[in-house]
Amino acid sequence: MIVVGGEALIDLVPVAQPPGALLPRPGGGPYNTALALGRLGARVAFCSRISTDGFGVSLLAGLRAAGVDLSLVQRGPEPTTLAVPSLAPDGSAAYGFYVEGTADRLFRLPPALPEGVRALALGTCSLVLEPGAGAYEALLRRESGRGLLTLLDPNIRPALIADPAAYRARFLSWLPYVGVLKLSEEDAAWLGGRVGDWLAAGPSAVVLTRGAGGLTVWTREGAEHSVPAHQVSVVDTIGAGDTVNAALLHRLSAGPADWPETLSYAAAAAALTCTRAGAEPPYASELND
Repeated sequence: MIVVGGEALIDLVPVAQPPGALLPRPGGGPYNTALALGRLGARVAFCSRISTDGFGVSLLAGLRAAGVDLSLVQRGPEPTTLAVPSLAPDGSAAYGFYVEGTADRLFRLPPALPEGVRALALGTCSLVLEPGAGAYEALLRRESGRGLLTLLDPNIRPALIADPAAYRARFLSWLPYVGVLKLSEEDAAWLGGRVGDWLAAGPSAVVLTRGAGGLTVWTREGAEHSVPAHQVSVVDTIGAGDTVNAALLHRLSAGPADWPETLSYAAAAAALTCTRAGAEPPYASELND
C-alpha cells in the first residue's frame, strides 16, 4: 500500500459562463495524488484531517469512488480549506487560499502506519501550515526511519509562506528523510538550490517537471534521463504535477526503478490530466496499463 499525507481542499475553478463564476472542485496536491493513485489501480490510503462539512463529505466521496482507503483520515467540524486558482493563457495556475481555522491544519500524528505500507508521499500546503505541518514532518521522519520509500513534492505556494528563508531551511532539513524529491521548474527556482546539492543531502533521485519541456530525473549514482511531454490541447494544468507524483509512486513502489519507462508513464498520465478542467487524473485503462 502507498500512503499519501496532506491536505484536501476545494478549488474554486474559474469557468467561462456565466462570467466570473467559480466551480467548486475537489483538490489539494496530496488529495489529487491519492485520487490519481486510486484511479491508476494502486492500493492507496489517504492520511489527513477532513472537515465534516458538505465540502468534506464530497472530498471523501471522491476518494471512496477511486478506491482510496480512508482508515487514516481524521475528521473535524472546522471548515474546509478553499483555494482560488487564477489561470494564465497557457493553462498554468496561481493560487490564493482561505486557510484560517480550517480542518486540515489540525492534523495530528497518527500511530505507526500499518504493516504492508511501502511508500509515503507528502507535500504542498500541509508542510507549511502549522500546527499540522509539524505533525506531517514528524510522520516523514518516523516512516523514513522504518525504511519506507518517501516522496516529497514541496509544490511551493508562495502566498502561504510568510518567511521564505525559514521555509527554505526547513526544506533542507527534510532531505535526509526523502527518497525521491519531485519539483517543478518553478519550485526549483523559488528554492534556489542545485540538484547536486539536493542529491548529496539525501534523496536517491530528483525529478524535475518542465511543463511542455517534459520530465528529467537525476540519480545519486550520476544517471540522468529525460522524456518529452506529450503534445495535447491544454485546458489547464491543475493536478498535472500531482498526477506525476502518483505515476512515479505507482511504478517505483513496485520494484527497482526503470527511469525512462517510469518518466514516460508519468508524462502520459500528466498529459491526460491537462486535457480536462480541474484535477481529473486518468484511469489505468486510459493509459493501457
